[in-house]
Amino acid sequence: MVDRPFWKSRLERAWTQVPLVWLAGVRRAGKTVLAHELGEAEFLNCDLPSDVSRLADPEAFFRSMKKPLVILDEVHQLADPSRVLKIAADAFPHLRILATGSSTLAATRKFRDSLTGRKRSVALSPVLAEELPAFGVNDLNDRLLRGGLPPALLSQEPNWEFYAEWLDSYFARDVQELFRVEKRGAFLTLVEFVLRQSGGLMEVTSLAKHAGVSRPTVMSWMEILQATHVAHVLRPFSGGGRRELIARPKLYGFDTGFVCHSRGWDRLRPEDCGLLWEHLVLDTLLAAPVQKVYFWRDESGREVDFVVPKPGGHVDAIECKWNPDAFEAKSLRTFREAYPEGRNLVLSPHVMTTYERQMGELKVEFLPIRDLRAAVA
Repeated sequence: MVDRPFWKSRLERAWTQVPLVWLAGVRRAGKTVLAHELGEAEFLNCDLPSDVSRLADPEAFFRSMKKPLVILDEVHQLADPSRVLKIAADAFPHLRILATGSSTLAATRKFRDSLTGRKRSVALSPVLAEELPAFGVNDLNDRLLRGGLPPALLSQEPNWEFYAEWLDSYFARDVQELFRVEKRGAFLTLVEFVLRQSGGLMEVTSLAKHAGVSRPTVMSWMEILQATHVAHVLRPFSGGGRRELIARPKLYGFDTGFVCHSRGWDRLRPEDCGLLWEHLVLDTLLAAPVQKVYFWRDESGREVDFVVPKPGGHVDAIECKWNPDAFEAKSLRTFREAYPEGRNLVLSPHVMTTYERQMGELKVEFLPIRDLRAAVA
């Protein structure tokens, strides 16, 4: 077992606000293992008929609980999961309830109640860069190449079959069961193309062409990929600046290992690492959590990797650089002409201690990734 204090603290903080926490995240990200590490709890695996039968009368079940925490793993397997969770939250607020699932709450027809005001959601990401020492991983390139799903990251040797098997399981258990998608080949073709193009601008027509389906079908399937945390869509940031890109979002796959697998990479070249590092920085931002993460780009192709709006009209700009000495502030200067207030942050794996550089009129902070959450808080 690997201790994951950051995620435990996220859950504990959520329980101070509401009795019910929804722990989401992709299959094999470690939700069940994390749940078992939470101390004294009544654990029900909703894949097992014997455990499901215990919830036939939810009121009687929760009334009988002597333990302070009830974990409902894979809760979407219940016939009416929202009813069970609503009874728990409304009638037994003294209990802590943890429900786990691969998709966002209310993403499928099974959830007839979104439980507004009764729950908080925590999305467990693949292993964060700051967690690597706890997992015994000392080489960042291992995390970039294998990805952050613990079975792939911790295997003694790279297991390239893992990724194909995971995609098969993802379609069978998450997509087909929850969303009733029947076109397996076309859907997985879309997933693989999204992973291969990860970090680029989203082009629906191109996605439709490669998957062999219509644009409306692609838009529907993209909603599924986001609901199941397999893709992240970042919208362009715009406050009305001239010549800003405002229509096309950027598309990121959920895990660097799957990005590498989709591109056929079995080893990393130096030029591959920058894109994958960008994915790790995004994972940290999404885990922070910040209210919104955007990117910025103008019609001339100048781009800021990530933009985080702050109160009072301030906007933090975040750049990802594998080699911090190669950073140039040209795009950042253009961005600051329109949005002068906010911090300028550069994240690099080769920065061990935060420092500042004055680059013309701009003050730029170079940070190790462990300091990012505090910087954007």
